Amino acid sequence: MVKIAVVLLSGGLDSTTTSAFAKSLGYEVHAITVHYCQKLSKEVLSAQKVTEKLGIIHKIIDISPFKEVAWYSALTSPELFETPKGRAVEDMKDVPITYVPMRNTFLIVLAASYLESLLLDNIERKNIKPRDIDAKIFIAANYLDYSGYPDCRPEYYEKFNELMNVASKIGAEYGVEMGIETPLLYKGKREIVELGIELNAPLEWSWSCYEGGEVPCGKCDSCILRAKGFREAGIKDPLIERLKQEGRL
Repeated sequence: MVKIAVVLLSGGLDSTTTSAFAKSLGYEVHAITVHYCQKLSKEVLSAQKVTEKLGIIHKIIDISPFKEVAWYSALTSPELFETPKGRAVEDMKDVPITYVPMRNTFLIVLAASYLESLLLDNIERKNIKPRDIDAKIFIAANYLDYSGYPDCRPEYYEKFNELMNVASKIGAEYGVEMGIETPLLYKGKREIVELGIELNAPLEWSWSCYEGGEVPCGKCDSCILRAKGFREAGIKDPLIERLKQEGRL
């Protein structure tokens, strides 16, 4: 059985854990990190370190023009919009200004294109039988501890699974399903932290902060949710500990 997975890796806590999870299942993991001139481009550097530590294949895709069309966000237009800070977790159920219009939809299409190319290569050039292929896209979507993003809901991924398999040659001609796996969808941040530690994911190199500073701001939604997870798990954040050892905190 040929097991191939494409993981959307931002470099954050959740996607780092998801990458380690896909690898633990025996997949040949291809991680995709997308650079679209977002405010938190530091994540790209973190993703490089994460893939190096995990020993998985990494591809950085530059889609800088995406910023021009998905401009209505604090992550793509920080000069126009201020990143929310200091919000209580219970207030994080609206769609915040850090939402990037249609980002996950675009990223999943990129991942599906890459995965389908890999599968077609295996079938049409390497003569692997379609029935001997297990293909998945892994994304670190989370429905419980999240900042209100509409593309983190279960029904979104159900619809997308249907679309991929009617819109692709690999599905229409060869009957190979490219399923989207969301292993963190129903996990709270504490459970994600515990899973990451269990999988020995390189969480010390993950970066969750929406700000692009040298150290996490500790006040944005992402920092607050990350801190909540480690606090509830009773585990010190490996990133914070590393930064302290380096004398940066």
